[in-house]
Amino acid sequence: FLAASAWTAHEWVRGWLFGGFGWNGLGVSLHNTWPLIQIAEFTGVTGMSFVVTFANIIAVTTPVRLYLEAKTRQVRPHFDLTLTLAGLVGLLAFGLYSVQNRPSTKPLRVAAVQADVPQQEKFDPEFSAQVFERFQRLSELALHSNPPPALLIWPESSMPNPVRDPATESNDFVTEFSASSKTDLLLGTLDMENGKDYNAAVLISGATQEMQVYWKVHLVPFGEYVPLRHSFPLFAAVANQWVPGDFAAGKRYTLFRLSNADAQIAPLICFEDTIGDLTRQFVIRGANLLVNLTNDGWFLYSIGSQQHLTNAIFRCVETRRPMVRAANTGVTCFVNEFGRITQVLRDETGSTFTEGVLAGEVRVPTERELTFYTRHGELFAKVCAAITVIAILIIFGIRKRKPV
Repeated sequence: FLAASAWTAHEWVRGWLFGGFGWNGLGVSLHNTWPLIQIAEFTGVTGMSFVVTFANIIAVTTPVRLYLEAKTRQVRPHFDLTLTLAGLVGLLAFGLYSVQNRPSTKPLRVAAVQADVPQQEKFDPEFSAQVFERFQRLSELALHSNPPPALLIWPESSMPNPVRDPATESNDFVTEFSASSKTDLLLGTLDMENGKDYNAAVLISGATQEMQVYWKVHLVPFGEYVPLRHSFPLFAAVANQWVPGDFAAGKRYTLFRLSNADAQIAPLICFEDTIGDLTRQFVIRGANLLVNLTNDGWFLYSIGSQQHLTNAIFRCVETRRPMVRAANTGVTCFVNEFGRITQVLRDETGSTFTEGVLAGEVRVPTERELTFYTRHGELFAKVCAAITVIAILIIFGIRKRKPV
């Protein structure tokens, strides 16, 4: 129990220390076992890590104990094994019960564009016209689906330059396209204000052309900024070779409201959909749909984009909100509130590394119910951390009192 608590505490600390990068905790390995992960609406994904750690410790120690008991011929009850098996059965039963008692939902028609723009071409002015043509062509396919989408989604940093800057060709292209489409358009873009650069999401109303903007709150350490860059000049000089400048972090959990449908969107950029404590802040404020805009082209053709998805699906279980993921390349898909992938964009070979459009319906909740995790956050992990600290203090206290 103490070992499982300590591991859970370590994963929680890893998620926020020095900027935090809580990627691929042990609990994420259960992403395909959907009945087991439903308890995450109470514990978060760290609760799954506790289950994996505890169950594996019991699985290892039980045969050892049986061997020793056979040697000494002193058989004892294995309450730990019995309780572990009973706990796993209980988790499965709760998961099946949760799926059978689905909350009230309504359909929302959406379309996500995966343009598959090569990383080296995204911000090269020579390729701007090709980028615009690709988004125009794919988006027209989406708009001609039957019925047409209430929301069209483009991925993170989809345009070559800032969309909100009237002097850019991206602004010209996007505003002209939005005015002609008459559909709400959500896209990722670079943004600048008061001399600072932001990784942003923008929602453009198809009815009024009004722009809503969200600046990414949680930046990727050593990807979007370098921690302590200005405190250690020598370190900064080395880091500048890879990250020449820092993005500024946003301060507000901005919800996007659609003009043509009753939906409030949490715009999660890049790996923000892997952070439970951040996602729940949007849901507390009223979000009933999670939308992830990401550019997983950085992973090339590795397993990284799939790992990104497996980390993200736990946000749906924790908050009981569906998610739409729009990737430049990687995995564009729909995930329901139980963490099950309902639709995914693939080519004829089954690969997700393709260009295309994923159009369909997502079921958004009609009632504003908040899960235990949404209301209380990483309480389970904090309790595990407290247990670990207390245990360490007791152990050191006992050792100090022992005579040398």
